Amino acid sequence: MGHGWEGVVLKLMRGKDFTFTVTGTEEVTEHFHRIHFTDGGMLALTGTHPTMWVRVWFDNGERPHQRAYTLVDPDPDAGTFSMEFALHAGRASDWARGAKPGDTVEATLQGTGFAAPAPAPSRLFVIGDPASLPAINSLLGALPEVPATIWFETSHGAGEELPLRLADHHELRRVPRRDQGRHLVTEVKSTLPGLLDDPSGAYVWIACDTATTRALTAYTRKELSLPKDRVSALGYWRAA
Repeated sequence: MGHGWEGVVLKLMRGKDFTFTVTGTEEVTEHFHRIHFTDGGMLALTGTHPTMWVRVWFDNGERPHQRAYTLVDPDPDAGTFSMEFALHAGRASDWARGAKPGDTVEATLQGTGFAAPAPAPSRLFVIGDPASLPAINSLLGALPEVPATIWFETSHGAGEELPLRLADHHELRRVPRRDQGRHLVTEVKSTLPGLLDDPSGAYVWIACDTATTRALTAYTRKELSLPKDRVSALGYWRAA
């Protein structure tokens, strides 16, 4: 399968291509599937880091189609990992629904990168949704001793069942998706300032739809005056 102009650009940016093979699948909920893979030698070559993600290519006729997915429980020694798919209409979700052991997908590793903040924050604030759930779990695992407040936007009842890996010092605030994400923005703006007892020790991580992420990033940096290196933000998807 050709990757079109996007593949050419990624090659010029030193993207590395790999083939992943499905070894098993799990239906976590009706709208959320976990698929297990062997890595085609990727992890031994690249190593791992928190919130690590790859661009996966899906067959879409003559037009290449790629989406980014976070690695779940990557094991460089075994050469395995999983990926989790929040299912909706779309080519990637269609592929995930029908995936079976032995199936393969092509992927490109380019653009990923994250280092845990140093010094470690005294308080972690996380804002995400099902699309960024694997990255949220990876981040919490990378900072296991840090108290965290998580605003988690959900779109349907199955969101209550999603596997957030929480500890006793993690506070989860579920927020229903309304008004194309504006409700989440309002919720964060109304509650986050009261929790910022030590702004210098705070670390804010944002990964929602692009518009919501942009609004909250501007808010934390401009209105709350948090330093740029204490806010990490990435739009994980674009609302239609």
